[in-house]
Amino acid sequence: MDQPSGRSFMQVLCEKYSPENFPYRRGPGMGVHVPATPRGSPMKDRLNLPSVLVLNSCGITCAGEENEIAAFCAHVSELDLSDNKLDNWHEVSKIVSNVPHLEFLNLSSNPLNLSVLERTCAGSFAGVRKLVLNNSKASWETVHTLLQELPDLEELFLCLNDYETVSCSPVCCHSLKLLHITDNNLQDWTEIRKLGIMFPSLDTLVLANNNLTTIEESNDSLSRLFPNLRSISLHRSGLHCWEDIDKLNSFPKLEEVRLLGIPLLQSYTTEERRKLLIARLPSIIKLNGSVITDGEREDSERFFIRYYMGFPQEEVPFRYHELITKYGKLEPLAVVDLRPRSSAKVEVHFKDKVEEMSIRLDQTVAELKKQLKTVVQLSTSNMLLYYFDHEAPFGPEEMKYNSRALHSYGIQDGDKLFVEPKSK
Repeated sequence: MDQPSGRSFMQVLCEKYSPENFPYRRGPGMGVHVPATPRGSPMKDRLNLPSVLVLNSCGITCAGEENEIAAFCAHVSELDLSDNKLDNWHEVSKIVSNVPHLEFLNLSSNPLNLSVLERTCAGSFAGVRKLVLNNSKASWETVHTLLQELPDLEELFLCLNDYETVSCSPVCCHSLKLLHITDNNLQDWTEIRKLGIMFPSLDTLVLANNNLTTIEESNDSLSRLFPNLRSISLHRSGLHCWEDIDKLNSFPKLEEVRLLGIPLLQSYTTEERRKLLIARLPSIIKLNGSVITDGEREDSERFFIRYYMGFPQEEVPFRYHELITKYGKLEPLAVVDLRPRSSAKVEVHFKDKVEEMSIRLDQTVAELKKQLKTVVQLSTSNMLLYYFDHEAPFGPEEMKYNSRALHSYGIQDGDKLFVEPKSK
């Protein structure tokens, strides 16, 4: 039987790990030594390859000699074949069937949609626990065939496959814990709910960059659909109302949520987004990758009460009443202006004269002296200026540094300035 044209898996493997390229490799299980053999002779000695093989972007189109794959790869547990030219599941099967301890397989960006996966071929994948099919355009029929033959599959990656719908498998996959299905075109919740039916043990669901617009499901039904869901990512989805956020409380084990870049939150400040989300989701312990401390939760829930206390009753969410029961009715926070004062009214004392005047506090001592020249009839070079804070215990303070800003003295309305001529 003729081999398909192109580079084989075995050819690439021998080239990458040849003794000329790798006379030795440091690290456990990384030594490489291949005794010289005549061209075309069978490989008699096993190559001590690493257990993790990365052969991405190598132009691989076919398997090559299966007996050599078996000799080279008996101990390999992880295999990255992404971004190659594999377009035939039969060739992939010939590789995988000769890697008996394979647990991780990455087939991303191979044109495998060009062939049909027969169930007899899918059986060779039986030991795989983590399978990556991103940008492979694998059909749901192919996914279902794999699911039926992978009894221990725990993680599945189906990103960038242009899915607009989800097709239910005839059998449930109870082993799957993590599903990445980002960057597709899943906009309708009726499609997402099928994932709960297919994967009832799902722990982590990553739906980022799907334009999901709403969660149309009753609370009771949601709890049954995803009974074990602990983490969900809805980054850059199309969610646009708070009712959809409230629906997340129906997942009984949910404790981690990612919700960046959704239309609902665009009009809020960064602080408002985080605090309003935390207050609405009482069971989560991590939001957008950051742990929620007990202190942050209490601050957020109190913020939530104050945020909604001025809203009309019909617009106040139910969560507001729950938090009123927890904290009671709170007083609005006092508005404190922390900006530095811009001016002050002071008494200027010179000899027996007292004059009230308003001075700018953003000016320097030198600039103030210029302002006082006409009041006290002294030149700035012949002027001694003292500031008297009636609360200060040590009496007047000489304002001797001409470049010092007035606001740094803490001058208040009613304070006194004393001017004296320099003694000759």
